[in-house]
Formats: sequence, structure tokens, C-alpha cells
Amino acid sequence: MPIDNLCKYLAAKYPQRFAAWRLGTPISSPVKVLKTELTLEPIRADSVIFLQTEREILHLEFQVKVPQEQIMPLRMLNYWVRLYWQYRLPVRQVIIWLQPTRNPAVFETEFQFQSTRHGYEVVRMWEEPPEPLLQDPALLPLAVLSATEEPNQLLGQVAQEVAKIEETELRQEIAACTQVLAGLRFNKDVIANFFREEIMQESVIYQDILQKGLEQGLEQGLNQGKKQEAIALIQGMLNRRFGSLEPHVQERLESLTLTQLEELSLALFDLTEVTDLVTWLQSR
Repeated sequence: MPIDNLCKYLAAKYPQRFAAWRLGTPISSPVKVLKTELTLEPIRADSVIFLQTEREILHLEFQVKVPQEQIMPLRMLNYWVRLYWQYRLPVRQVIIWLQPTRNPAVFETEFQFQSTRHGYEVVRMWEEPPEPLLQDPALLPLAVLSATEEPNQLLGQVAQEVAKIEETELRQEIAACTQVLAGLRFNKDVIANFFREEIMQESVIYQDILQKGLEQGLEQGLNQGKKQEAIALIQGMLNRRFGSLEPHVQERLESLTLTQLEELSLALFDLTEVTDLVTWLQSR
């Protein structure tokens, strides 16, 4: 699973927290997660998420590396036009660069050509203060990428905050996501030193699944002729996301072919609600 897509998953699960972080103000009203695809010539963007507040649409774009196939300023203008065309609301756009680089592209904040000029915000995580991120469990995974002169000390702080989360499943999930993002800055041994408590064991397994990709886990299971193990792997992820599945959904999952299971493993983190899963299953 791409790291930028993991950030999209977190933003989709905790839209109010991410919106409050980027807008710089607490948000008490619901924040709606809009579909990635737009009505005009739908485009797929794993790293993109749109959050609709009462007053505006917040377009967050997570990036690890600078894309080679298209320049980001033009891409942001393209999104702005499509969003405003469809929703007729103010659109606030933010590119969140996750990994330090000297590439000039991460410092660009506008598109300009002839009489057309369009600006957007840029966040370079390695310049962001860690304090706001350390105060919110949903943002802890990003904290490991924030500004610090003592990276190991910061990683230790994040691990301590993760350990304070009382709900077991939430603690394990945040620990998993934190470890994955920490991989952009630390080696595995350093990460393991801070996340080796018993309560983190499941999240370490989950980290491996994310980093290597669900496809690899499926491939290993299928090579051994163990389709049920592949199903159990995906089912465990779905249960963590949506809770226990309805019997008819479970039956449909178990009826998927090997190829369809592989497709579902790729689509898994694009499903934000159980209804998305049902729709996906019905289309197969």
C-alpha cells in the first residue's frame, strides 16, 4: 500500500481532525468525505481526498515524491476547476509533502501561465511543528515526520503518546500507521526499539502487511493453496475498518475468485464505508 494512500486513509477515517489541523480551528460540525472521482472525466488519485465542511471544500493531496508525469501546479488547477464546477463552494487546496527533498517542485505554490494564475497551500512535513500533531491521536502518525533536531527523541515521544491510547484497537491501528510513516525517516531497528511492547505486536504485523502490500500476503497464501488464509487476511482488515460483516456480505466475500481477492486487496483502502464494500462486491 503506498504511503501517501495510507495518509488518505487516515484523513478519510478522521476527517474532522485533519480538517481542524489544516484549517487551524476546531470543527464541531460533521465533515463529509467526498468521493475521489469527479463527474467530469473522472480521474484516479490515490493520494487525494476531499473534505467538505459547512463553508468550503478542503482538498488534501499527500505526496512522498514529486510526480514525473505531470506538474503539480497544473494538477491543482485542474482539481480546483472540477471541484468548483461540481460543488460551487470555495475550495482550499493543500499539498502535503511527506519526505524531505531539495526538489524545487516542493516549494511551488501556484500555477501561472499568461493571464491565468492559481495559488494553493504547501505543507512540508519536515518543517511542521510537532506539538499540534502530538496532541491528537489521529495525527500522531504524521508527527514522526515533523520538524525536530532530535529525531529519535521525537519518535520516543510519539510512541509514548500512542501507548496512552486506552482503546486497544485504536492504539494498534495508530501504532501501525505510525510505524509505516516512520519508515520514511528511520530504519526498522530504530522503529522496533520504540514499538516492541506487547500491545504493539498486532500493529507490527499490520505494518508488514501495509509495507509489503496485501498482494504479497495473498500470493504467499495462494501459492500454498490456502485461499481461506487469504480471505481471513482481508476479512480481518475489513472487520477492523467496519466491524463484523453481515452474513450476506461475508458469503459474497468467500465466493470471490482468486483474481477478485487480489483486486479487493488493492481497492481495500479506497473503501470508506461498508456500503462502498457492498457496492464493490455487487459489481463483481
